[in-house]
Amino acid sequence: MLALIQRVTTARVDVAGETVGAIGPGLLALVGIEPADGEPQVARMAQRLLGYRVFDDGQGRMNLSLAQTGGGLLLVSQFTLAADTSSGMRAGFQTAAPPERAEPLFNRLVEACRAAHPAVETGRFGAHMVVSLANDGPVTFLLRA
Repeated sequence: MLALIQRVTTARVDVAGETVGAIGPGLLALVGIEPADGEPQVARMAQRLLGYRVFDDGQGRMNLSLAQTGGGLLLVSQFTLAADTSSGMRAGFQTAAPPERAEPLFNRLVEACRAAHPAVETGRFGAHMVVSLANDGPVTFLLRA
């Protein structure tokens, strides 16, 4: 499981002109699920998303986590994140979990994050989404679970 996280001042996801998820200051996480992922990866990714220290501590150091700041978390499924880009000029998607496997795992990640954090929003799995954000920093990390 992969998550490209970005510290944001604001982020939202629109589907067919309707906003389906939005946050103020916090993290936008684009989530890619791989074929071998399961419950251990879900639990680890939830822990990392909420605990990874990317927010300033008042002295300009990234020492605070989302759990500590109480900011929003916007989870967006993105199968292209798990693509194989190692050769050629077109991505291969055999390294991404198929939708029937990925969707339940993504939903479990959402549930795990919501159980531990009060401000969790999502996009819509499998939909064509327009993601808007204001990256704060910019601060962007690729997490693996």
